[in-house]
Amino acid sequence: MHIRLKRAYDLPEPGDGLRILVDRLWPRGVRKDKAHIDLWLKDVAPSTELRKWFGHDEEKWAEFQARYRQELKRNPEPVARIAEQARQGTVTLVYGAKDSEHNDAVVLKTYLESGLE
Repeated sequence: MHIRLKRAYDLPEPGDGLRILVDRLWPRGVRKDKAHIDLWLKDVAPSTELRKWFGHDEEKWAEFQARYRQELKRNPEPVARIAEQARQGTVTLVYGAKDSEHNDAVVLKTYLESGLE
C-alpha cells in the first residue's frame, strides 16, 4: 500500500497516482479544473463539529487524532474504498490545510497504513 500526502495548492505530478481529496470543503482558491482531483471523498473527512473544535490548534492535536480515529471506525466504507485503491497503486491524499504535519490527512494516512480499516 503506497499512500502519499499533498496539499491541494501543490502542483500535481505523474507519480501522484489516484488523487483523492479528503476534505469536507473544497480548498479555497483552487479551481476544480486545475486541481486534478480524481475522487472527492467528503465522507472520510472529520465531522464539521470536530473540524471546528480542532481549528488546527496544535495543543489539541493528540485529542483530535483520537477523536478522528473514532469517527473513522464508525465510518468504514470510505476508508475501505481508499484502502482498496491503495492496494491497486499509488494514492495521494489531497488536503487543503496549511500545516502539513497537523491535519486530518496525516491521521487518515496513518490509520490506513496501520490496517485498522
